[in-house]
Amino acid sequence: MKKIAFALKIVFAVLCLAVLVSQLWSMSRWNEARGVYDDICYLRQAHLFQRFGLAGFDTDISRDDDGYLKSKLKEIGFPDWNDPARAPCHNFMPATGKLAIQYPPGVGLVLALFPAGHQVVPMYMLATIAVFGFAWLAIFHARTIAPILVAGFFGCLAIYLMINPVKASFSMAPTVVVCALAGFLTARWLTSPRQGSRLGPLIALGFLLGLAVNFRLANLFLASGYCLFLLVSFLVSRTTARFAQGALFGIALIAGMAPTIISYTVNTGSPLTSTYHGAPDVRPLDFSFSVVWDYLGDHFQVALLALAIAGVVWLLLTREQGARRVAVLTAANLAVNLAFFLTYPIATPYYTIPISLLSLWSLLFARVMVETNAIQAEAVAFQSPN
Repeated sequence: MKKIAFALKIVFAVLCLAVLVSQLWSMSRWNEARGVYDDICYLRQAHLFQRFGLAGFDTDISRDDDGYLKSKLKEIGFPDWNDPARAPCHNFMPATGKLAIQYPPGVGLVLALFPAGHQVVPMYMLATIAVFGFAWLAIFHARTIAPILVAGFFGCLAIYLMINPVKASFSMAPTVVVCALAGFLTARWLTSPRQGSRLGPLIALGFLLGLAVNFRLANLFLASGYCLFLLVSFLVSRTTARFAQGALFGIALIAGMAPTIISYTVNTGSPLTSTYHGAPDVRPLDFSFSVVWDYLGDHFQVALLALAIAGVVWLLLTREQGARRVAVLTAANLAVNLAFFLTYPIATPYYTIPISLLSLWSLLFARVMVETNAIQAEAVAFQSPN
């Protein structure tokens, strides 16, 4: 049985490597500019950071005195490229009088790490390699055939998704890396056999989920299930330890969101006022579930959500308490996120991808870690004197 398990690990490791090489080869032939307004605004944010350093948080259109934005808009044939007031994905901030980029600054900060003109491809390549690393981590930590099969198939799928649909938005590349790491930390937090070793992963989780908000504002919902889980845990136990866990998680979450808070303060005059103010794609919830049909027609999103729900049921049926905790938290997170996205009047090919991937990585690593913990406990019991 051990030989079969080892052989399966090698097979899936090679398959994941093959998918990785194929994805990197495809990415190497991408064009830096594909004519999408959102892309140009992310690149403009990166340009501001490279030009002004931390002063690049100020995204007022008046800072385009070198014509960077105008030249980018002219390249794609934007009709009003020479009119700053018509610049796409920029909104007027009444309190400061600025015409600022609506997106949080995280993607711009990441893109700014790479040389101008060669930013998008390296970002996606590094993100894909990171996902590949987590896939290998899950495969080689799995001990028996079933978890190895699950880790192998999901690892290949996760790497494949780095082009379709992750390519649809620059914000998705760093987001999916955060989801993989957060899934690992979630499993480590809730499956650890020692209560005292859980605080570190929890604080790291809070910071990481806060960091995700800097890439997409909607990523704030990724933390909703965690907040709900911690709140219910405190209300049930009413202990100081549970309260401290929730407080530390909240502090870490806010700390991770610091770049967005700074950006809001600089551009809108208030840390609580979003730069999406007045954006045409910001609409009130209609609670009509009119976009459900759009999501049902998107096979990728439906398949990933179905896998996540099946994974929740799978772990809920196990007897291991840590795995069940991960399943309960994941179920809560899925419920809150779906309640939002299925009532939001706009659907895209990637809106539900982050919550699906966070859920699947959490469930996968929980299954792997529970098995590893059980084997280690048996080994310790066997070695201990009677």
